[in-house]
Amino acid sequence: MSLIDGAAADVPEALSRALRVLDGRTLTILTGAGVSTDSGIPDYRGKGAPVRRPMTVEQFLGRDEARRRYWVGSHLGWRRFASAEPNAGHRAIAALEEHGIATGVITQNVDGLHVRAGSRRVVELHGTMRRVFCTRCGQVFDRRDLSSRVESDNPWLVTTHELPLGPDGDVTPETTEGFVVPDCSVCAGTLKPDVVFFGEYIPSEKFREAEQLVLGSDALVIAGSSLVVNSGIRLLERARRRRIPIVIINRGQTRADARATVKIDGGTSEALTALLEGLAPTGHRELASSLER
Repeated sequence: MSLIDGAAADVPEALSRALRVLDGRTLTILTGAGVSTDSGIPDYRGKGAPVRRPMTVEQFLGRDEARRRYWVGSHLGWRRFASAEPNAGHRAIAALEEHGIATGVITQNVDGLHVRAGSRRVVELHGTMRRVFCTRCGQVFDRRDLSSRVESDNPWLVTTHELPLGPDGDVTPETTEGFVVPDCSVCAGTLKPDVVFFGEYIPSEKFREAEQLVLGSDALVIAGSSLVVNSGIRLLERARRRRIPIVIINRGQTRADARATVKIDGGTSEALTALLEGLAPTGHRELASSLER
């Protein structure tokens, strides 16, 4: 796969400039949905992305039918979402951290692929699909265990063909009729995935953790995010106020291209692997060539 995407013939020059400004610096890496597209998880706003009509937290908590629709769609998509594997971009970020170049990764994704790739300091701004919790008693459940319960209570819930997978790991169900919505096995309260729904705020302690990563690094690399979500812009502004380099890697425009020190218009897997190859100690650069395997 080529690093150059279509008209972005200046990608190698942009990459060279990025390597120059990042050389000798510690990095915080902020990732969005574009980092996971090479793992088979769709982007939110990229070319060919499905139309997204996110469920609000008010709808989920306030309407039985909304919860039924959510859990049917989420369950049908869960197996495919959970079976996605980390790609070369995820592994490059983990390797940058291993070599002390990256101080950690902040992600807007809920797929858990950074953790599975081996990154140790991961701030999941929007939560994770790996956990579910009770809104009444606070009991936390592993999503795999809940999935088994859903299948046991709804043995009829099968699809004869693969429905289009959404970026949040759900699909649009053909029907929700007769579906038994899972509840808390401790207090029978309402279960909610441990993710930030549309209309919810990122927990303040989670944002502070992300902010401290940015404040403790010498540069910010943003990969696979169009920066439409305000949390990304706020972190970028923290970096700007400190006058540290900002490198953006994304296919197509982002909301903050004009504020970047360097913009790389290309694929995140290829660009992050190239950054690892260029920034890692000489004796360890052979690692980069293995990430595409």
